[in-house]
Amino acid sequence: MGQRFLVTGPTKSGKSEWAEQLAAQQRQTVIYVATSRLDPNDAEWQARIEVHRRRRSHDWQTLEVPLTLPSALAQATATECWLVDSLGTWVANGLDQPDDRWTQEVEALLSAIANFPGTLILVAEETGWGVVPAYPMGRTFRDRLGSLTRQVGAIVEQPYLVVAGFAIDLRQVGIPINAQDQAFSS
Repeated sequence: MGQRFLVTGPTKSGKSEWAEQLAAQQRQTVIYVATSRLDPNDAEWQARIEVHRRRRSHDWQTLEVPLTLPSALAQATATECWLVDSLGTWVANGLDQPDDRWTQEVEALLSAIANFPGTLILVAEETGWGVVPAYPMGRTFRDRLGSLTRQVGAIVEQPYLVVAGFAIDLRQVGIPINAQDQAFSS
């Protein structure tokens, strides 16, 4: 079994860059898993994607996996490092799923993470630090992502919080809160 990382933090904090540095340090083939959906009508989104593409090593393989993340992770081998950027986008892509179906997807993802054979680096956004969204879909997104991030944090070996360009090792400075109780609940 390889090592699993969670890199979480707010927008533009440096979390993707830290995750990319972690991946570059591995002595494994790197598979970059992009969860975003391309939208040629959204120039600003396309520009964000391009920034990420330019930063990545040309040696890395890229997979575009907007929805089927659990089954994609099941294809990994012990000699690979997979970098998933990001869980927030994956959650956004599945917002139309009813709660029972979403719970099944989360359980499948947590199982895929727990059984991942190589090195796995997951990037997730922190969205719950601000006001409660005024609309139901925003609250659903925030709650689903917050719950997923907490559950992933409970099963990875190395969680990091990236804020203002600094990576904080949460295993060194943090105290787990009901880690076992949260591992597979949603």
